[in-house]
Amino acid sequence: MSFDIPQNYDEWKHCITVICGIPLTPDYVKQRIAALEDLSDDHTRQFIKSWGQEHHGRTVAWFQRASKELGST
Repeated sequence: MSFDIPQNYDEWKHCITVICGIPLTPDYVKQRIAALEDLSDDHTRQFIKSWGQEHHGRTVAWFQRASKELGST
């Protein structure tokens, strides 16, 4: 199975909600932001190691945008 890394918010949102089937609920989004911003978390460090600092920053920004869209900021 090949996987294209999302390059923009719409691709990322489609990947999360359609391909992975994960609803972007306020609680889920809040938890993911907290986890991704915790640089001491093993999963976050592995994410950065696997996908790079730049993609990590984009992913955090996409979750923050989703949070704003949900009115949960």
